[in-house]
Amino acid sequence: MPTPTALTTYQTPVLPEWVDYNGHLRDAFYLLIFSFATDSLMDHLGLDEAGRARTGHTLYTLECHLNYLAEVKLGAEVEVRTQVLAHDRKRLHIHHGLYYPGGDELLAASEQMLMNMDSQTGRPAVFAAEVESRVVQLGEAHRLLPPSAYVGRLIGLPARAS
Repeated sequence: MPTPTALTTYQTPVLPEWVDYNGHLRDAFYLLIFSFATDSLMDHLGLDEAGRARTGHTLYTLECHLNYLAEVKLGAEVEVRTQVLAHDRKRLHIHHGLYYPGGDELLAASEQMLMNMDSQTGRPAVFAAEVESRVVQLGEAHRLLPPSAYVGRLIGLPARAS
């Protein structure tokens, strides 16, 4: 049986307009890169432009947690690897990891909850059958992948002793 791997969903160089005065990728552009990866995931699941037109469905991001783990500099080539952590008939719980192509160092991590939406009503909807089939297939392919250490983290300060 082949070793399960996350899905490479996006690759890009870090563009000049994405960096700050220190030559580092700006915080907002990490999220932009992950957003493009979500678009690619949608394409993979059959929610590309034609699929959205056919089903009347799209995905909305309900929640996003972003961890900045390493400086990424101007011109660096990066890729996003996406893992389906869980799913039901309307939602996807995913993890995007930002890496240098072929590398193992996690540069940034984004845990997200996505909701399938009916574009006409603006309400949550069950996935169309062909999309649900792809969601189940990808979820099964990722079932044995270990979750990132950055999944399920809470933000906050530790309680101070009185």
